[in-house]
Amino acid sequence: MESLLALPNPAELPPYLSRFLDENLKTREDLFRAPALAKELKKNCIDLDKNLIKLQTNISSLITSWTARSDGAKNVFHQLNHKLRNLFLYPSQDETGRVDLKNIRKILGEELPLLAKEVRRIEMVRIYAETTLQLEALVGDLEDAAFCVMSRNKDLFSVNLSNGRHRTDFGQKQDDLLLSVKAMNDIEDILIDVAKCRPQWIHLPKAVDARVDKTLAVIRLQALADHRILLSSLGWPPPLLASELESDKSLGLPNPLVLMKEDKKDKYCKSFLSLCSLQHLQTRREKRQLGFGHEKDHSPSLWTIDELISPISSRIMHHFSEWSEQPKFIFALVYKITRDFVGGVDDVLQPLIDKARLVGYSAREAWVSAMVKMLSGYLSKRIFTVLANKYKDRNMKSEVVSSWLHLVDLIIAFDKRMQALTNLGTSYLVGDSAGLPDRGVSMLSIFCDQPDWLKIWARMEFKDARKKLKAEMENERAWVIDSKKESELNTEQEVEPFHLSTREDYRAPFVAEAVVKLTWAVIERCQTLPSINLKAKFIRSSACRILWYFIDMLCQHCKEAEVISCGAENDALMRVCGSINAARYCESVLQEWNDDVNFLEMRIAEDDSENGVRNIPDDRICFFGEQIECLIDLGTDWLMDLITDLLNHFNTLSLEYVQNKEQWSLELEEFGQNRVLGTGDLTISTNFAEALDALRNKFRVLKVGLNTKDFLDLWRSVAGGLDHFIFYGILMNDARFSKRGADQFEADMRGLFLVFKLLCLRPEAFFPRIQDSLKLLEMDEHDMKHFHTILLKEKKSECMRLNGIVHISLGEAEKILRNRKF
Repeated sequence: MESLLALPNPAELPPYLSRFLDENLKTREDLFRAPALAKELKKNCIDLDKNLIKLQTNISSLITSWTARSDGAKNVFHQLNHKLRNLFLYPSQDETGRVDLKNIRKILGEELPLLAKEVRRIEMVRIYAETTLQLEALVGDLEDAAFCVMSRNKDLFSVNLSNGRHRTDFGQKQDDLLLSVKAMNDIEDILIDVAKCRPQWIHLPKAVDARVDKTLAVIRLQALADHRILLSSLGWPPPLLASELESDKSLGLPNPLVLMKEDKKDKYCKSFLSLCSLQHLQTRREKRQLGFGHEKDHSPSLWTIDELISPISSRIMHHFSEWSEQPKFIFALVYKITRDFVGGVDDVLQPLIDKARLVGYSAREAWVSAMVKMLSGYLSKRIFTVLANKYKDRNMKSEVVSSWLHLVDLIIAFDKRMQALTNLGTSYLVGDSAGLPDRGVSMLSIFCDQPDWLKIWARMEFKDARKKLKAEMENERAWVIDSKKESELNTEQEVEPFHLSTREDYRAPFVAEAVVKLTWAVIERCQTLPSINLKAKFIRSSACRILWYFIDMLCQHCKEAEVISCGAENDALMRVCGSINAARYCESVLQEWNDDVNFLEMRIAEDDSENGVRNIPDDRICFFGEQIECLIDLGTDWLMDLITDLLNHFNTLSLEYVQNKEQWSLELEEFGQNRVLGTGDLTISTNFAEALDALRNKFRVLKVGLNTKDFLDLWRSVAGGLDHFIFYGILMNDARFSKRGADQFEADMRGLFLVFKLLCLRPEAFFPRIQDSLKLLEMDEHDMKHFHTILLKEKKSECMRLNGIVHISLGEAEKILRNRKF
C-alpha cells in the first residue's frame, strides 16, 4: 500500500507523459516490458545529456569568438573615433572649444575627393607601369626567339633529309618559331585586354605593334621561305598538262601531297601548322586593330594554300598567253587542275587545319577559292582591261560586245562547276553572309573592284536583250492571244477561273512570256556577284531597263489601235486586250519575284546605302515597285479607255432613243396596232435594239480577248455607266410616261438585261436605279396614290424600303411619280 501511495496522482502528470504511458502500458501484459522500457528511457536521457553538453560547449566557443570580434570592432571604432577627433576636432575648435563645421565640410567635400582622385591616378600609373614592363619582357622574349629562328637560317633541304642532324635543326627551328608565335599571342592577349578595358591607352598598343610588326614580318618571310623550299623538295608543283606526263594519261595528275613519305610528311605538317599559327595570330591582330565592332571581310584563303598556288600560277601563265584568243581552254585547264588536286588537298590538309583549330576554314574551299582568284587576276589584268579600252572605240564596239558576253558566259559556267567542286565536301559557313556567294569562289568578283566594268556589262546585257525582244515583238504571232474560248457568248453559264497564275490564265500574248524569260535570264547571270549592292545596280541597269522598254512598247502598241474613237474594229480591241493581259501577267510575275528573299535584301541594301537608315515600311519593300505601279496604271488606264469607248459607242447609237421624250407619253391607240402583241409582248424599240446588238458584239470580242478579272470589271463598269446614263437621260429628263410608254420602257430594259444575262444570273442587280424606276412605273393609279400619301408622312425612308426602292432618293422617286400619266 505504501508503494502505491508513493505513485504520483495521474491528474498531476503532464499531458505528454500521460500520452506516453497510455501508448506503452495499455494492458497488464505490458507491465512485463517495463524494465526494458526503463532501460531504453535511461539510454535516451544519457544521449540527451551528451547533446546538451556539446551544445553548451559550442555556444561557449561561439560566444568567445563573438566577444573577440566585438572587442576588435570596438577597438577599431575607438581608434577611428580617436583619429577623427584628432583630424577634425582639435584643429577645428575655436576659443570656446566648439567644433568648426565649415572646416569639416571642406575636408569631406573637397580635400578627400582630391585625395581619392590622386590615389586612383597613382594606381593607374602603377597598372600602366606593370603592363608596360610585362609587355617589354614579352617583346624581349619575342625578339630573342626571332633571333634564334634567324640564326638557324640554313638550307635544310639541300642535303640528304634523312640526316639526323638536319632533322634536329629543322625541329629546333620549328620549336623556336612556335615559341615566337606563343610570345606574340601572349602579347596580343594583353593588348586585347588593354583595347577593351583601357581604350585611352592608345600610344602603348601603337608602340608595341611597331616592334611586333617588324619581328612578325621577318618571321613570316622566313617561315614562308622555308615552306617553299620544303614544297620544292616534295616535287611541287607537278606537271600540269597530260602531254608533260611520262605516265599513263588515265592516271591523271600525280599529287605530291598524297605521295609524301613519313619523314617529309612530318616536316610538312610542322611547317603547315606553324604557318597556320602565324595566320591565326595575324587574324587576331587585324581584328583588334580594326575594332571589334568592324569585322574585316573574311576570306577562305590560307597562306599554305596560297603557297601551293603560287608556283602553279607562274607555270600556267605560259599556257594562258597562248590561249588568249580561245579563253575556253584557259577555263578548262584551271578546272582540270582544281579537280585533280582537290581530293588530295582535302584529305591531307583538312586534318591539319582541324589540328590547328582554324574554325570556319575548309581546305577544299580554300583550294578552289585560290584557283579562282588566280584566274580572275589574270582575266582582270590581261583580258578585261584590253576589252574595256577597246570598248571606247566605236569601230571595235561590236567585236568587244561579242567577246565580252562570250567571256561572261564562260565565267558563269565556270563558277557553277567550281561551286559544285566546293559543295562536294563538308559545307562550311565562311564569312558573315551565309548563303550568299563568297567573293573568293566567284569569278564575277572581278566587277567588284571595277564598277565601270559592271556598267559596261549591264549596258551590253540590256542591248543584247533589247535586240532579241525587239525581234520577238516585230513578229505578229507574238501578239496573238492564245485562248480556247469560243467566239460566241453562250447562254449556258460557265465557271470562269479568277485565280490567275499562268500566261494562259491571263490570256497574255507570247511576247509577255518572252520578256519575262529574257529578264529572268539577265537576272540569273549576276547571281554569283558577291556584293548585294552591285547585284542590285546591275539588275537596275539591265533587267529593269528591259522591263521599261517593254512597258513603252505596250503603250505604243495600244496607241496604234486607236480605240478611243467610237466603233473601233475588233482587231483593234484585241490589240488592246493583248496589251492589258500582258501588263497584268508581267505584274503578277514581278509580284512573285518581289517575295523572293534575294530581292528583299537587295531593296533593303539599296535604301540603307542611300539614306543610311531604312525608311521604307515593311509592307512596301518592293524591288520592282516602280515597274509594277506603271504596269498597273497601264492596264487600268486602257481598261478605262475600253469602258469609255463602249459607253460612248452606246451613247452614239442610242442618242435619238434617249432624247425622244415624247415617245413615252403616247397613248395606246397612238402606237399603232402593228406594235402591240398583247400585254408583255411588246418588241424592243428599233433605235435601241441597234445599240444593244452592238454592245453584245463588243462583249463577245472582249470576252474572248480579255482576261476574266478585267472582263468582269469591264462589264460591271459598263452596266453601272448604262444605269446612270439611262436613268438620268430618260427618267430624270422630265419624260412623262403613259401606261403604254411605261410598258415599252420596261420591254426595252428587259432587252438590256437580256444582253447582260449572258454574263451573270441576275443582271437586274447591276442596274439598281433602273430596277427601282420600273417598280414605280409598274404601279397602278391606286397604288401610286397610296404610296404617295404615305410618303407625305414622317417615315418616308421606311416606306421606300418596304416597297423595295433603296437605290434612288426620295426626290427622284417623287419626280418619277409626278411624270406618270393615268
